Amino acid sequence: MRVPLGPVIGRHPSSTNGNDEQISSDGHGHRGGVIRHNRKCRDIGFLVFFIAFWVAMIVNSSFGFNQGNPLRLSHGLDFKGNVCGDKHAKPNLRGFDLRYWLNPNQVYLSGVKDSLNNLEDAKSICVKNCPVTSEDSLKWVCNYPEGEIHLSMKEWVHRDYDYFDMLTSEMRNSSLQLLGPCYPLLFPSVNVYWSCQYVARVSNASLQHWHQIGGVAIDENMLIDKTIHKSINSRSAVLKRYIADIGRAWGVLIVCGGLIPLFLSVIWLLLIRYFTAAMTWITVCTFNILIISVTIFYYLKAGWIGNDAVSPIIGKHDPYYHLTGREQGDLRFVAVLMTFAVLVSILSTIAIVRRILMATSVLKVASKVIGEVQALIIFPVIPYLLLAVFYMIWFSATLYLFSSGEIEQNSCSSNCCTYDLGSNRVSCDHCCGYSIKYTPHLGLAIAFHLLGCYWATQFLKAFSSTVIAGSVASYYWARGEALQQVLFLPVFSSMKRLLRYNFGSVAIGSLIVSVVGSTRSILKSVRQRLKVADVRPENWFGKVAYYTTQYILASIGWTIRHVNRNAYIMIAITGETFFSASAIATDLIRNNILRIGKVNVIGDVILFLGKLSMSLASALFAFLMLDTHRYKSSHNKVSSPLFPVLVCSALGYVVATLFFAVVEVSIDTIILSYCQDSEEHQGNARYAPPLLLETLDDDNEMQRLTQ
Repeated sequence: MRVPLGPVIGRHPSSTNGNDEQISSDGHGHRGGVIRHNRKCRDIGFLVFFIAFWVAMIVNSSFGFNQGNPLRLSHGLDFKGNVCGDKHAKPNLRGFDLRYWLNPNQVYLSGVKDSLNNLEDAKSICVKNCPVTSEDSLKWVCNYPEGEIHLSMKEWVHRDYDYFDMLTSEMRNSSLQLLGPCYPLLFPSVNVYWSCQYVARVSNASLQHWHQIGGVAIDENMLIDKTIHKSINSRSAVLKRYIADIGRAWGVLIVCGGLIPLFLSVIWLLLIRYFTAAMTWITVCTFNILIISVTIFYYLKAGWIGNDAVSPIIGKHDPYYHLTGREQGDLRFVAVLMTFAVLVSILSTIAIVRRILMATSVLKVASKVIGEVQALIIFPVIPYLLLAVFYMIWFSATLYLFSSGEIEQNSCSSNCCTYDLGSNRVSCDHCCGYSIKYTPHLGLAIAFHLLGCYWATQFLKAFSSTVIAGSVASYYWARGEALQQVLFLPVFSSMKRLLRYNFGSVAIGSLIVSVVGSTRSILKSVRQRLKVADVRPENWFGKVAYYTTQYILASIGWTIRHVNRNAYIMIAITGETFFSASAIATDLIRNNILRIGKVNVIGDVILFLGKLSMSLASALFAFLMLDTHRYKSSHNKVSSPLFPVLVCSALGYVVATLFFAVVEVSIDTIILSYCQDSEEHQGNARYAPPLLLETLDDDNEMQRLTQ
């Protein structure tokens, strides 16, 4: 049976006198004491597990920093296994970011069906710019200068990668057989995501000269174009570029994912404090304007509106040569989803118009609390800064972890003999290409890394909610008679109690939410697959699995809604373990669901729309910032705005959640305290502020009128 909270929070009915004088835990008498400080450490075992987990996270991230190289996410490997653009390569390839395939026949053969040739084995080098064909003569592209070719890399670039005039007769004959060290420049090429993609439009003058000097036959076919494009446009290559975009858009993440939502969230809190009645309407209207604006930007970048679609081609190119990639298809898919979201938002807005006034009355209570406990507006800056530092380190580790792996030479069975300048002869040994081999445990390391991010985010949100709940509970149970102590100190007192006694409780609570949330996403995916697969009525197994996952999802949803925030509130008030606090909160809500249900739901809807508005504002500013020249140039070009925009949107939502928790948790804490107060005093809330009683009475009347 749940015990009364009166003794827990320092109110001992037996010690009260006629003037309501009570003795607080510190021995000093005052009217309506606050939450006591003599607590016990809770959930110590979970605290130890929390510390061990983050030690493992540090080790896991260290592995990424030691083994990874972010250049691998977007840049290719040359025939020596060097990453293009890597200054530590031999030779130094700093500034040589583009991968160029030397032998057009190897590229063609790698695209032939059932061929033993692979594009990874075709000989390639790193260059600064894609070589340009000549209209009236034959140009050459040669290997890195070494051996008898006494040129520096700078001189090699200055000669447009051509030192054919310096070759011996043996080297020239080898080059005419497409064995190197120099190769004819017959096809124009274009920079497509840091790879020189051939354009299947051979230079007639160059090809004619090639035949005149006795060069071997060249395969002219569209495969030479499609083969490279297929490799560049593979799912793994696109995913790597998306991850690399996060590193290139670092400034966008800081500004649009961190600073802008911080500024807007503080403004929103100030407005909710002084213009409560208008903020519900402002929030709803702003949300609809922002979601329409962001959807329009997706249409622009997808190429359905205007001429500002994303292009896989970097730099200047032939205006008659058009090329699309998987990135544009992904943007179109998201644009369709956003279109449905716009329709749902408009219809939902129409549905809740009649209940907007109810939300206004609920927010008045939180506005009153923010006005009394002024430090609540400033406090979210603390978890915000902690989360900002964590995200900077985590995103850096993500880039290195996703680019981890070992560069190993392939095992190939194709004929790939080439002229070796070092040994000064044609060699057929070790002429296969290189690729990045991923270790089996890398997938687990990435999954562990992602879980750590989710847990850290949930933990800091739980930390913030618990501190806010402790401060607001102090305000409620002070009964308005100790406000000089409530103005600022309770925020730090609540933080001190949490760090000293309930750190483990918050850790296990945030872990449960993280695991349950991840399980919910997996089950949703499984349920959708079962729904598609279960097309026959006799497939009873599919039906059982489908409805089982439906009930599990409903249970998980209930757990997230009720165990999450309300448990932290009761931890702040009672100092109990996470599971005990969850039971107390659930009991209170169940006993008072008819009284507070609709009031709390409509308030949460408005707050949720407010957080989505901050998220959409971050996305909108990210689109605008990514549309500048800095992120469209060759060096810093972002392959697609999709991932940076989505990350900024998620960061904006997290930041808004930290600040909106001041209002959200304040409302829930006041209501839970009111319910407990009513139960302990035979239905009459003894310590409830007059505004709360007036608001609940108004809301009960409003519910009757709107039904």
